[in-house]
Amino acid sequence: MDTEGLLPAVGFGTAPLGGFRAPVTEDAAAAAIGAALEIGYRYFDTAPLYGYGLAERRLGRALKGCDADVRVSTKVGRLIDPEAPRPPGDLFAGDSGTATFDFSADGVRRSLEASFERMDRTHVDVAFIHDPDDHAPQALTEAYPALEQLRTEGAVGAVGVGMNRPGLPTRFVTETDIDVVLIAGRYTLLDREADDGLFGAAVARGVHLVAGGVYNSGVLTGTSGRETFNYVAAPREVLERTQRLRGVCEDFDVPLPAAAAQFVARHTAVGTVLIGAANAREAVENWEHLHRTLPDELWPALEVCAGC
Repeated sequence: MDTEGLLPAVGFGTAPLGGFRAPVTEDAAAAAIGAALEIGYRYFDTAPLYGYGLAERRLGRALKGCDADVRVSTKVGRLIDPEAPRPPGDLFAGDSGTATFDFSADGVRRSLEASFERMDRTHVDVAFIHDPDDHAPQALTEAYPALEQLRTEGAVGAVGVGMNRPGLPTRFVTETDIDVVLIAGRYTLLDREADDGLFGAAVARGVHLVAGGVYNSGVLTGTSGRETFNYVAAPREVLERTQRLRGVCEDFDVPLPAAAAQFVARHTAVGTVLIGAANAREAVENWEHLHRTLPDELWPALEVCAGC
């Protein structure tokens, strides 16, 4: 399919609204989506994993009756069992239960049907195959064809894959007729792994690229208490690099997160930048970071810093 104009340039990620790392109240979640709509967001991404259905329910409620032209994506590959015990080290403070990987054709349909019920929808603009790292054969031979059929049936507008590492998404780009790739945390001021092969392959095949994790899960926000890098405590080397990047930004009177967000948006292969928010303030700040005017001289200075 022609992916031009498939998704807006800026998207709102709902993982925080599912209680990622910390609970979020119903009022705060509703206010976050309301503020996002008011300032201009027109694309919202969610997943069954995010709070074990909580983020999808909250997004569905917040968008009910919305008359704006809003795009919505969710994900398949995990089925929610509301009765199962939480696994050790669980990152979500959302609803009860847990998620089990299932990339079978039947599992894909069951997952999407459950998502539709939670969001009170009959269609999503994009359905992403979510984190199939250890399930590549089944994701390629069962999950993808199932979504392709659902696209033909009209339940799904476009088929995507969403992951944190670029190797398998590159295979999807070259071996299937996938429409969209969501890559998180692998093209940032601190990590450019996705630029090595995935971006070029996507551009060559006309695949829309969504780049998430622009703050590498926290460290690039520059906020005290959020020194996490790719979901774990940032190692010393990363903290030192981040401090150097922050110093360059301060020389140009630019907030570090604004540089981090716009660094990603500047790449010609990136069609959409996706950033999560836990409340209305964060939603507005992220939008402003992406739309702030930054000096041209900042970028070569950051390049020099990246190599030091």
